[in-house]
Amino acid sequence: MPRRLLRILLVLLLLPPVVAAAMGWLAAPSFLHPVRRPLTPELVREAEASFAQSHARCEEFLVTALDGADLRGWKVRPENPNGSWVLLFHGVADNRVGTIGQSEILLRAGYSVVMMDQRAHGESGGLMATYGWLERNDTRVVVASEHPAHIFALGESMGAGIALQSAGIDPRIEAVVAEAPFASLREASYDYAGLQKYPLLGKTLFAPGAWVMLYRGGKLAGFPAAGVSPEQAVAARNFPLLLVCDEADTTLPCRHAQRIYAAARGRKSLWMVPDAFHTAALGFAPEEFRRRVLDFFRQPAPSPDPAPVNNP
Repeated sequence: MPRRLLRILLVLLLLPPVVAAAMGWLAAPSFLHPVRRPLTPELVREAEASFAQSHARCEEFLVTALDGADLRGWKVRPENPNGSWVLLFHGVADNRVGTIGQSEILLRAGYSVVMMDQRAHGESGGLMATYGWLERNDTRVVVASEHPAHIFALGESMGAGIALQSAGIDPRIEAVVAEAPFASLREASYDYAGLQKYPLLGKTLFAPGAWVMLYRGGKLAGFPAAGVSPEQAVAARNFPLLLVCDEADTTLPCRHAQRIYAAARGRKSLWMVPDAFHTAALGFAPEEFRRRVLDFFRQPAPSPDPAPVNNP
């Protein structure tokens, strides 16, 4: 009986990591190829109506990334521009219209906005999403298209992580608002391995699933998963940062924003939105969201650090 019981215990102990590792191996291609949300005529009409209410003018925007991928989006200019740009970054499996609520706030305050479909999203090209590894250089190409007085960035979820990594290497981006960012691709993988409810399991019994998914994903895409880290980006360059974490978020819990906050070198603040779920701060506290974002962008930026060496 003791030997049989021991065998049963060993099976129960080893089975979850083995199953998790197998699931991680199978999941790796899908995390590189998120479902595309098409830019439908209905979404375009929704955006056009929003711009009309703000008396803003929209133009198509196309740039070519360093690897040849076509990146598509909109430049939207307000009726009375203040000379500053805000780059808007949407979340995973979304497209540029996902940031329409944020654009309304900014356009009415005089900011021009740039709304891009990230690579492998919407109407943009690119073979796969890399969560900031290639996208940070895509942002450089976008920024180089014009020379406004000031450039800021605002992103949510995946887009928040890309915005932070872009600012980490490009001193033209003076400040960033990041809602529900991931601290690193590795840290986020633990939440997904824990089924977005049990991150402790994702870091223990199910951790092999996270490790295998990142290892295989990195091999398939040709980039190191350890290098995809907004947490490292904010430590590499001094820039102002407003972090927004949604208290009821189980997709990317507040510990991600807290880790980024602890690592950031520049002026920083952390706003925890009570009861809000993932990327829902604008819906739960619209007036406070508007006030905090506009007040943050109005504050003078410090002298920018030079961009750190980027070796993608």
